[in-house]
Amino acid sequence: MTANPDQDFVLKTIKSRDVHFVRFWFTDVLGAMKSFAVVPGELEDALADGMGFDGSCIEGFCRTQESDMLAYPDASTFQVLPWRPESNAVARMFCDVRTPDGLPFEGDPRHVLARTVGKAREMGYVFNVGPELEFYYFKGPEGAEVLDRGGYFDLTSLDYASDLRRDTVLTLEKMGIPVEYSHHENGPSQHEIDLRFADALSMADAVMTYKLVVKEIALKHGVYASFMPKPMAGEPGSGMHVHQSLFDLDGNNAFFDARDPQGYRLSDVAKRYIAGILKYAPEFCLVTNQFVNSYKRLVCGGEAPTYLSWASRNRSTLVRIPGYRPDREDACRIELRSPDPAANPYLAFAAMLAAGLAGIEEGLELQPPTEDQDLFALSRQDLRRQGIQTLPESLGEAVELFAGSALMRETLGDHIHSYLVAAKRAEWNEYQGNVSAWERDRYLAVL
Repeated sequence: MTANPDQDFVLKTIKSRDVHFVRFWFTDVLGAMKSFAVVPGELEDALADGMGFDGSCIEGFCRTQESDMLAYPDASTFQVLPWRPESNAVARMFCDVRTPDGLPFEGDPRHVLARTVGKAREMGYVFNVGPELEFYYFKGPEGAEVLDRGGYFDLTSLDYASDLRRDTVLTLEKMGIPVEYSHHENGPSQHEIDLRFADALSMADAVMTYKLVVKEIALKHGVYASFMPKPMAGEPGSGMHVHQSLFDLDGNNAFFDARDPQGYRLSDVAKRYIAGILKYAPEFCLVTNQFVNSYKRLVCGGEAPTYLSWASRNRSTLVRIPGYRPDREDACRIELRSPDPAANPYLAFAAMLAAGLAGIEEGLELQPPTEDQDLFALSRQDLRRQGIQTLPESLGEAVELFAGSALMRETLGDHIHSYLVAAKRAEWNEYQGNVSAWERDRYLAVL
């Protein structure tokens, strides 16, 4: 019997559910899921002392001569995988990556988020997030051949994928991930499934699980799911709008103030947090929008906002204040609309939180809202003439803003910051060279 109740539950469940393999999950720096399987006989030792693996094989981890790493499974994340057979079942646990001396590995994205969440807790806050992830279904990974020509909220024979969404939601719920709702999105064969808000670390684990489940269920139905930000020219891109709020340690929403003189029911904490997001969004854009393809979605005239502005009713602003239940304290939140679903959720949530906390610490004043102007109709030049700044226009611009960001270096650590600068500069240079359009858009088969 182990002293840790989560670990005790894991070991008992493995016996009662006929689990023969436990997959240890973690991500590389870019957010690709990595995994290796452990047999039950090794699990008790792995829970106590970690399981060794070669970190030099993982994108952005470490050099060959510093490659020994240990994966420590987080027993609280144990779940049996519902798409695998019940006999000889397979389960998973997310892992924290450490060095052989037992210290957290600075290149582990999960540790980066845990550290940033820890800073928020030291300031008296719990960081909650609720992402809306959009994606496309295609007939295969080689090309963007859609399944339907439906649009927003369509429920017709066009929406062939409603069965895929249903099976995906049921699978997520079997894994303990609550879903708020799902629907057809604006683009042909484009869909959205929204997760119920949770603390940031649990939600980042849930987002990684969500993306894998969407792909597994699609494969089961003989189609391909893609989280590529802009898979088709002339059609809407896929975003990951992130609803976020800070609660105090007593469970009260620190963003809510019914006496807000502006009528938005936002506290001073919320306004400074938004100001921090707007100030630092250009610097963390490389994290929330990390591919050349991401910037094909972040263009003027599209549905993805690129303008450093905020409002309640205006959906063309970067930050929106949802007003569905304005008098409910627990519903008060902000929505950042620029991130895309190809981002590493651990790093993306950490970067957003760090920017918002910096706004609070620096006592930033929030600029006036932009309620009545359709910013989608304006060019970057028009916006800048009005004093409205924008997000980076390209991956190349985003890399340089990120490279010079003291906040991002402090938040992500020297290891990840330096790796992303080098890797993304190389990606941008490759794009700038004489490569074919398909090679430039090679992300379709992997995202």
